Amino acid sequence: MGHRAVPQYPLVLVPGMLGFVSLFGFEYWYGITTALRNQGVDVYPARLSPVHATELRGEQLVLQIAEARRRSGAEKVHLIGHSQGALVCRYAAAHRPEWVASVTSVAGPHQGSELADHLERKYASNSLSSLLLRLGTHMLARLFTLVDSGARGATMPINAIAAHRSLTSEGVGIFNHQYPQGLPSAWGEEGPEEVNGVRYYSWSGTLQPGITDAGGNRKDLSNWFCRRFARTFVREAGQCDGMVGRVSSHLGKVIRDDYPLDHLDIVNQQFGRVGEGVDPISLYIEHLRRLHEAGL
Repeated sequence: MGHRAVPQYPLVLVPGMLGFVSLFGFEYWYGITTALRNQGVDVYPARLSPVHATELRGEQLVLQIAEARRRSGAEKVHLIGHSQGALVCRYAAAHRPEWVASVTSVAGPHQGSELADHLERKYASNSLSSLLLRLGTHMLARLFTLVDSGARGATMPINAIAAHRSLTSEGVGIFNHQYPQGLPSAWGEEGPEEVNGVRYYSWSGTLQPGITDAGGNRKDLSNWFCRRFARTFVREAGQCDGMVGRVSSHLGKVIRDDYPLDHLDIVNQQFGRVGEGVDPISLYIEHLRRLHEAGL
């Protein structure tokens, strides 16, 4: 690793809902995996069911951690999870804290997503629109498992209903009762920085007119969707990234909760077309130094 300020343990990158490793060479963590490896760090993008309950994806992650430990020879790993992937990281760290040096949440819905709540209200479970939405999600997830080079030969169950319920305020509330590690004790606060030997960090972004809708996002359809989704937010209206609220993202040490990044910009999607104001890849490189300085 030379003179670079990098952590002593490898990184496992954990995607959110509809996550993947690489689709025809297009990576979920676009440009981030390569940038981290260029710093001299072992990086392992996790291969999980693209759509399923947090707990099932968490069990899959535990197996991925075991494999990363075997391949690297390291005692522990650092977990970085995006969106639902942050909840998945919390599950794995709660069950195998001796294998996890840190959990870093990137735009994680730790109090649930108001977008998921809106969909729960609008699309009743027995409605035709709900059935079509679940079918479309299932088909897209199945396609991802077929073409994801990181998932070849792996069994990837899919359950759109379980995935959605895992992201509602009610579903996350149940999850939080079982796995409270790193959570703030009150709305808007930070959580404990260390629990059971595991360090907890988080960062997230917000939509900021004139910034996040500028630059590369002028030609990025995903940013348009994020702006549309943001209209469903009530409690954190005007304080969200389109899918996750600013305060809802808090976990452990809050590095920052208002980067000018939408929910997909924060993992450098799509194809690195992001708004103005911050380079998302730099946040991950900076975090390497942070983990190193923490002795991790």
